[in-house]
Amino acid sequence: MSRDPAAAGVRAILLDVEGTTTPIAFVLDVLFPYARRHLRQYVDDATAARFESLMDRNSKATDLKALQGKIWDEGFRRGELVSDVFPDVPAAFAQWRGRGLQLGIFSSGSVLAQQLIFRYAPAGDLTKYLSWYFDTTTGAKHDVESYRRIAAAMKIPPDSIVFISDVTGELDAARAAGMQTRLAVRPGNAPPPDGHGYMTWP
Repeated sequence: MSRDPAAAGVRAILLDVEGTTTPIAFVLDVLFPYARRHLRQYVDDATAARFESLMDRNSKATDLKALQGKIWDEGFRRGELVSDVFPDVPAAFAQWRGRGLQLGIFSSGSVLAQQLIFRYAPAGDLTKYLSWYFDTTTGAKHDVESYRRIAAAMKIPPDSIVFISDVTGELDAARAAGMQTRLAVRPGNAPPPDGHGYMTWP
């Protein structure tokens, strides 16, 4: 297997966001605090307290992720938020699409949140390169069945899809579903476990 995610036989590349296309610090230090500060503009105090508790536990609850996406949408529209992606991402997207590959995103953040990060990228709107977005409504990122559902939705055999993430547990699930995998190694990510056995990207 080639280290190149776009090697022969690959038809689609599926990417995680946090720690893969986007710095973890942007999510933890910018997006999450912004959502917390504005919670009570959208829900009552009791509901806000529940969401704050979920955020404290880094919960992937679908209703929390949906609300965060709505809050961030307003923030981006007002110019209070500016997205961040790693500098090599726009060129990689353009190169992969130029080679005929289709691109998708699988993140615990809502589909809206994913679209905002790529729409408001510093290099311009990157959503033009993306064909699919998958979130927790598809399933958990550590669940093998989630990746089988994604492959079915893409209508592409799993072994022709490369999934890229910084989390080995997610890669384990994707590999068990038959996908090819790459471990994202980025500044700010936790060091990968010794002997993880995954080819890396970039």
